[in-house]
Amino acid sequence: MAAKQRHAAIDRTDPRPLHQQVYEDLLATIREGKVPLRGKLPSERELVSLYDVSRITVRHAVRELIRQGVVQSQPGKGLYVAENGGGFELEVLRSFTSTAMASGRAPGHRLLAMEVIKASLDITRPLLLPPGSDVIVLSRLRLLDGVPVVLQTDWISASRAPGLTGMDWTVANRSLYAELREVYGIQPRRGQTTLSARLASSDEAAMLELASPSAVLTVDQIAFDERDRPINMTALVHHPGRYPLTLLQSATGDFRQYW
Repeated sequence: MAAKQRHAAIDRTDPRPLHQQVYEDLLATIREGKVPLRGKLPSERELVSLYDVSRITVRHAVRELIRQGVVQSQPGKGLYVAENGGGFELEVLRSFTSTAMASGRAPGHRLLAMEVIKASLDITRPLLLPPGSDVIVLSRLRLLDGVPVVLQTDWISASRAPGLTGMDWTVANRSLYAELREVYGIQPRRGQTTLSARLASSDEAAMLELASPSAVLTVDQIAFDERDRPINMTALVHHPGRYPLTLLQSATGDFRQYW
């Protein structure tokens, strides 16, 4: 992380705040392996010099890295790349809540919408429902340690989950899959996922605390039950820095995550 290299990362004509530029550059540096697992980051004084910014700017950026679990502060020693900083494993049949808790993070959400609609063909067709069927729409802003990371919208046939809209979805850590399994006896058995990327809309950028324009990772999923019937369709919009995804693959089926 030589000074000349790092100064180029800060663009004072960029509409993004300086602390966000520092945060994103440090995050990229870690993701690219330029600072290894358990490796030590430069000191606050060195970062101030490298980026040519104030201490407050550096502290704001570092605080975000700590909150995301990318780095850990060791009192009297400095900042080190955390072992769980490699992203969140992509699993269709695992809820956001379960994934977060397995990573040692605190999941949460803000309810954006919970309603029954007469669904259009782009919703009913993947769910194998007749046109105009009643479909439950559950939309939430998902949080990790109180920080917005994912916009999630789920669609499920109203006939398969009667009473779902009557539940209190403002309750912290309420899991859709847990309710489907425990209340309705619906167990996801397989699923399919499509990954893509695009520019965030102004509303998405505001809710995910992204500068505009910014790219987002999109994840579209459908889960199926043991009879291969669609259970729910999910659309997710990911903050690319706060909620990166990891896909583990192995010819033998044995996985080891190198993070």
